Amino acid sequence: MKIPPDEHDLHAYVDDKLDERERMIIERYLVQQPHIARQVQGWKEDAHRLRAMLAGLPLPDVTTTLDPAAIRIQQVSRARSRLRLAASFVLCVALGSLGGWQARGWQNGTSAPMGDAISAYKMMVVEKTMDADFTPEGPTALTTWLTQHIGMGAHMPDLHQAGFTPVSGRLFVTEQGAAAMVLYQDNAGHTLSFYIRPPDTRQPPLPTGQRSAGGLIALYGSSQGLNYAVVGPADMVSNPAISRELGKRS
Repeated sequence: MKIPPDEHDLHAYVDDKLDERERMIIERYLVQQPHIARQVQGWKEDAHRLRAMLAGLPLPDVTTTLDPAAIRIQQVSRARSRLRLAASFVLCVALGSLGGWQARGWQNGTSAPMGDAISAYKMMVVEKTMDADFTPEGPTALTTWLTQHIGMGAHMPDLHQAGFTPVSGRLFVTEQGAAAMVLYQDNAGHTLSFYIRPPDTRQPPLPTGQRSAGGLIALYGSSQGLNYAVVGPADMVSNPAISRELGKRS
């Protein structure tokens, strides 16, 4: 085994596929490289979470293709961001099966607009079963991250007048392509989300509206060829400053 180890070696370490000597080499290396150690720990947590979500589900014979270890080995040459998208997709399918969501995915454009936005908020903020995979290092980093992954039409709303500042983001996968959620927090630690994704081309443009579920409200609409929703507790989303800001997107 060469030092520094390559990504294949690190994934083999995560999946416990190394012998004792190789494992000790990796562990000594990680002690000296704390930033890589944190990344490897994140992979371990992803694998544990995926297995926990998939445990006991009535999956077809292709279960091995959804195993986190198989996903990582097959995609070892791909960018880390693509792996995070795959993990998000498997997690959402698993949670959807447990929650009785529709088999084709989160979106039901005819009866439950932006139900995926509410479900993603519940997973990340209420249940805390998913973590952010991007934390900005500067004031424009989240904007750049969002446009890189979703497109130039993806613009975050400015919720400063409502007391909320963007703090982190996560990518998801939908039937129509990549989606993203940006989390906002106020000084008291309350959280709102801005969720944005491509539309279902089989449906007309999403009109401006709102829906509620489980004490949460989603203010949704479409702009620049993308569907969006701001989600949070009813007493926070009802802030007039949020409606005014979203009104600028029409």
